[in-house]
Amino acid sequence: MKKEAPLNALASYLPEGTFGQVMEYVSTYKVHLTITKERQSILGDYRHPDGQGKGHRISINGSLNKYSFLLTLLHEIAHLTTFNKYANRVAAHGKEWKQEFSFILRGFVGKNLLPPDVELAVRQSMLNPAASSCADEDLMRVLKNYDRKKENHVLVEQVPLNGQFKIKDGRIFRKGEKVRKRYRCEEVASHRLYLFSPVYEVELIS
Repeated sequence: MKKEAPLNALASYLPEGTFGQVMEYVSTYKVHLTITKERQSILGDYRHPDGQGKGHRISINGSLNKYSFLLTLLHEIAHLTTFNKYANRVAAHGKEWKQEFSFILRGFVGKNLLPPDVELAVRQSMLNPAASSCADEDLMRVLKNYDRKKENHVLVEQVPLNGQFKIKDGRIFRKGEKVRKRYRCEEVASHRLYLFSPVYEVELIS
């Protein structure tokens, strides 16, 4: 379900002091911004103008904490500015998008707008932005500190070896060994193996 939010309501989703800068982008590019209920698969989404009267469209999960919301919105704005410069001639998360995202992020650091741990992680991320904040594990760990705490919810890397956990769709897994950057986990019901990011949030089964 989506809801159209008055632009002044956007301030309540953002860290204090960032609304003005964000609104400059939204106003300059006439962004149609939608705040959605939580989606399992994506944090945000950008759609470019389609030639049928629809301009730049961005949707963001309204359930994100304020720092995750800001960074996800800036991630999507970087897609917008990349499209404006290169249209569809470059890769979605190629060097052109990374340059745009790093440039946009630069406007939000060094101004006491972010907590020190988030600021440090963002500065590191600016050197080589990942395709999503979820893919940037160090940034993801820091951002998770600002989520509302849920009982028995931990990151996969915090689950004991052979411990069991449940994911959002109700399936139960047993944690196995780490294979390169991900954990090999067995779905209990089917015995199928899946790879999980260390920073994926799950419900621990005691």
